[in-house]
Amino acid sequence: MEAALYGPGGFYVRPGGPGPAGHFRTSVHASGLYAGAVARLLRRVDAELGHPRELDLVDMGAGRGELVAGVLAALPAEVAERVRPYAVERAERPAGLDPRIRWVPGPPERTTGLLFANEWLDNVPLEIAEDGRYVLVAPDGTESPGGPLDPADRAWLECWWPDARTTGRAEIGRARDEAWAATAATVERGLAVAVDYAHTRDTRPPFGTLTGFRAGREVPPVPDGSCDVTAHVALDSCAGPGAVLLTQRAALTALGVSGARPPLALASTDPAGYVRALASAGEAAELTAREGLGAFGWLVQPVGVPPWPDGPPV
Repeated sequence: MEAALYGPGGFYVRPGGPGPAGHFRTSVHASGLYAGAVARLLRRVDAELGHPRELDLVDMGAGRGELVAGVLAALPAEVAERVRPYAVERAERPAGLDPRIRWVPGPPERTTGLLFANEWLDNVPLEIAEDGRYVLVAPDGTESPGGPLDPADRAWLECWWPDARTTGRAEIGRARDEAWAATAATVERGLAVAVDYAHTRDTRPPFGTLTGFRAGREVPPVPDGSCDVTAHVALDSCAGPGAVLLTQRAALTALGVSGARPPLALASTDPAGYVRALASAGEAAELTAREGLGAFGWLVQPVGVPPWPDGPPV
């Protein structure tokens, strides 16, 4: 998985091409409302921090920088001029990106503000286990049994995926736990937020979630660099002290994203405004759909601020 995604010729580091947006649709690509919501969250963190002279915005797994650029565009000028924006990505910097954005291979050592990881953890490589042994995968996707699990991975499964004893197959999230702990530890004050396809201990999928994506279609997870290779995230095992887990629907609703239809009376007084409001409501509905993007998990890790500034989502 590491080689297929990030090795020479890997899916995420190949030069040129459309980038992740050409292969799958994330909340960032679905609507600018998403960047606007993240901008409002950043402003809430800014207020909790007392409006510091420099406010960090760190976008983990930035793709082509769409989210961080969208957040900058959505901020008032007086806030944007204090923001230090970072796009954390292994691929080369795309042409034409806002010059204010620092393009870096890893997060800054110290962050005061908001670190936001949208669909990053699902691409942190992990091991697959089956019947107490590692699953080996050839470049053509063929699987075969490997050696027995080491004690640390076995202990993780016993704690976080106990059904693996009966279903046989599971995805060992220990590498994601460690990656998130190290990343969240860079936040000195503010919030670290991870958003992803997720499941919890009580709802682990019996046969795992490993899959691939190419050109907008779900495909077999062949680790040859030709497709995304991904697996859902055990966000509950990643959560540190004081963390809050919630759905994207709850988070975005609390940040002002609403799929409610505009009043019909607006159609007669401002037809163009009604059409714009109706389109915005449709985009909001997609972002918050209970069986779609709205079911994504949000892991909100606070450091020196409330876990949800201005009160928790309902």
